[in-house]
Amino acid sequence: MIPLRPSILRRPREALVCSQCLFGPRNVRPEGIRGFLSSSKRRTGTADDQSPSVFHKSYFSANRFYDGSNNKVGLLSSLTSSNAKSKSTVSSSPSVSQSSATASSAAIATEATPEELPHRRRKRLKEESNSTGKPEPSLPLDASAQLSNFSSTLPTTSLRRKLAAYFALTKPRLSFLVVLTTTTAYGMYPISSLLTLDPAMTPLPTLSTSTLTFIYLTVGTFLSCCSANTLNMMFEPKYDALMSRTRNRPIVRGLVSRRGALLFAIGTAVTGLSLLYIGTNPTTTALSASNIFLYAFVYTPLKRIHVINTWVGAVVGGIPPLMGWIAAAGQTATIGHDTWRDMLFSEESIGGWLLGAILFAWQFPHFNALSHLIRDEYKAAGYRMLCWVNPARNARVALRYSILMFPISIGLWWVNVVGHGFLVGSTFANGWLVREAYRFYQHQGASGTARGLFWASIWQLPILLVGGLVTKKGLWDGVWKNIFGQADEEDDEYLYYEDEEQLEGEKAKLQDGTSSRAPSTRTSALSTA
Repeated sequence: MIPLRPSILRRPREALVCSQCLFGPRNVRPEGIRGFLSSSKRRTGTADDQSPSVFHKSYFSANRFYDGSNNKVGLLSSLTSSNAKSKSTVSSSPSVSQSSATASSAAIATEATPEELPHRRRKRLKEESNSTGKPEPSLPLDASAQLSNFSSTLPTTSLRRKLAAYFALTKPRLSFLVVLTTTTAYGMYPISSLLTLDPAMTPLPTLSTSTLTFIYLTVGTFLSCCSANTLNMMFEPKYDALMSRTRNRPIVRGLVSRRGALLFAIGTAVTGLSLLYIGTNPTTTALSASNIFLYAFVYTPLKRIHVINTWVGAVVGGIPPLMGWIAAAGQTATIGHDTWRDMLFSEESIGGWLLGAILFAWQFPHFNALSHLIRDEYKAAGYRMLCWVNPARNARVALRYSILMFPISIGLWWVNVVGHGFLVGSTFANGWLVREAYRFYQHQGASGTARGLFWASIWQLPILLVGGLVTKKGLWDGVWKNIFGQADEEDDEYLYYEDEEQLEGEKAKLQDGTSSRAPSTRTSALSTA
């Protein structure tokens, strides 16, 4: 029998682990609970903070503001370093005045504890803003700022540091949204070779071509977005430094030089447009090039001139769905009917314009709610936005374009792009958006209505896009026919006679009423073809 350790016999309570130690942060371990790595480090004399882990848990946690880390590799390390120094000074020097100690304790009270869950933190901050009447705290850092913070923790000569910094230039979340809207429109184009649930209905060469075009479209669109976003950051680093959500971007922090950003923008633009030209068609390529120009050279400088910049930005957001639609239309276009006029202004292009209209209208409730949360920072940075120039109009515009979602969604069903199920799903999603937009208009963004409208717009757009793909017209026809069989009424639409003599004879018989058409004299157009 193996004897028990004396330490366990003397202190049996140390063997019990409370819920805080089990589920709480792992930065500080109880003295009685030691792991193998910590024991080995103590034996070898290695300090715990000598080589901090690169992949800190705060990068994967939803509570990105307050990660509770001691080694300052969190997402707000650069922003909170000065606060940490002041707090350490207060705790170390006993001669600090009572007023400064009170101010620092009040600042600490506004922060969340490390153990506080993200949804409870948001609820607490919302209640505090409602009770005190102060504006709600701004939204978390964008993906570019988070990647910049991650890049700054890596060694200077590390390749991953450079890759993370250049990837931060692309605004990954915005680029992903643009690619999503483009590929969704590509999939909703009404040809059977795209997103069909019965591959036997279309020849394999057509399916292979569609898949290859899809890859060219996805990669080319993403690289074009990377170029436009990089140029946007390159033109306004001194203004980004004045806003909390953008002051950590790579050019502002010096992680990437402006020359390096320019070369990266040129390289991604040339590569992306070349892929679109090779894999899709010249019209799609021209739309992508115009989007780069509008976003970088029109929208970006216009933000400091006039509030019309929001409408220009909405046009930029509406072009990608039209790109996806035209990329799909180019596969079915015939010689002589593949010009840019035919693809943009024919009856078949109405669906692409409606999808672009959805993205155009969606920009206003989404951005107007977002800008309201940081309106003071926009004003301090000199950006001419409706959120502070004319707050009442800002709320009216958000409500107006939210209501416009209803007729646009009905239009997609009217032109036979989607089925009846889309009307049901879009009605609920658009109704939710209008409800939050009306509350935003009624309270002028107060009482949490701006944040409510922002999150409603975040969920409403994917519901419309995914709902359009699922309820695409004709998508389920193959499954329906396999389950219930071919309808006999449709056969007459595809039948013709083998020669003109039989046709004339049958017409004469039908006129005399002596007989009817014999089934043996008919054949299917598909079989004879």
